[in-house]
Amino acid sequence: MRKNLLITGASSGLGEGMAREFAKRGCNLALCARRTDQLDALKAELENRYPQIRVCVRPLDVCDHEQVFEVFRAFRDDLGGLDRVIVNAGIGKGAPIGTGNFDANRQTAETNFVAALAQCEAAMEIFRQQNSGHLVAISSVSAVRGFRGAMSVYAASKAGLANLAEGIRMDVMNTPIKVSTLFPGYILTDINREVRNAPFRVDLETGCRALVAAIEKEPAEAFVPGWPWTPLGFLLKRLPVGMVARLS
Repeated sequence: MRKNLLITGASSGLGEGMAREFAKRGCNLALCARRTDQLDALKAELENRYPQIRVCVRPLDVCDHEQVFEVFRAFRDDLGGLDRVIVNAGIGKGAPIGTGNFDANRQTAETNFVAALAQCEAAMEIFRQQNSGHLVAISSVSAVRGFRGAMSVYAASKAGLANLAEGIRMDVMNTPIKVSTLFPGYILTDINREVRNAPFRVDLETGCRALVAAIEKEPAEAFVPGWPWTPLGFLLKRLPVGMVARLS
């Protein structure tokens, strides 16, 4: 069993939801995010509900790359090792390219890819030293194709993360270190709450339960929830670009 878990972006959304699900399973948790008040409240809740587990929290802005390494190493020392790191922190800002919103698009790209790279580097440094561990990259169904409008940079950044995770997986093939990439469909969070075209969207608890179940299986890749996103992901990769444009 992977006992000691680190989750980034754990103060809300998928990170918070996964923390609750893993706590139910008796895991010790290392939780980080920018909003420490929400982390402190989550820590108190989980330790009160599950007194057998340990919950450590630290503030972290994943775009502060040096701090990423410092926080990951500190969590390793807190818990005596890390068995799984879930690279979850991300944002969904964005606008069509060329419409004067470069700053928002840049921030999305830097947070979802460059900051994710820093998290992968910090996690893999620890796993290589331990010769064990499970790296989990939370990508998106949108990563399988280019998307239009406000989704363009978000989809591209999540595709970059998926390809990065696949490369890392190749590096550690046939070793005790495992790498998984998850492609969530629409799970209700603040990122997509105002999205009107969100087919098959599920509530946060349902989505996070499916994410944790998938993570525990340690697949190379998985669409979550499996139905209907596994067949839809297969189709999305093969649809003509004009049809994808109408859908996105």
